[in-house]
Amino acid sequence: MLKRMKRPASGERNLERLARWRELCPQIVVRSTFIAGFPGETEAEFETLLDFMREAQIDRAGCFAYSPVDGAAANALAGQLPQAEREARRARFMAVAEAVSAAKLQRRIGASMQVLVDSAPSLGRKGGRGRSYADAPEIDGSVRLLPPEKASRTLKAGEFTRVRIVAAEGHDLVGTPI
Repeated sequence: MLKRMKRPASGERNLERLARWRELCPQIVVRSTFIAGFPGETEAEFETLLDFMREAQIDRAGCFAYSPVDGAAANALAGQLPQAEREARRARFMAVAEAVSAAKLQRRIGASMQVLVDSAPSLGRKGGRGRSYADAPEIDGSVRLLPPEKASRTLKAGEFTRVRIVAAEGHDLVGTPI
């Protein structure tokens, strides 16, 4: 499959590389994007991709269904999959990617992390937002900020604050400034 896509890769080496990176930097966040339904992709190859995703534990993964591009050599390849199958594979991939991401976020509960405040919570009102080093604005989840535990503490948009993570909700974390 990768040769058809003209991309060199070795799943085993990629897994080893990810393990080494995580050994050197346990807080690393890995992001990647994948294609589902490339011409000639078999169900077995697609299942291998899903297995890789589960084992690699990519923190932030996106996927798009293959679509022909003007002038691309792939347009002439045999084994073009129907659009519905390409979209179904993309959806299956994203279900696995979201499960991996959600499990990784659950493991952050109880941790303390630095968060950039995007909007500050006011006392007695929930709704402040921030993001950690792992969150790209308008792409990834965010950290919902609960009102600070100390009533005298105020937060301002644009500042960094330490937060204790108390919950994970979908793609977002929930934290209390400490």
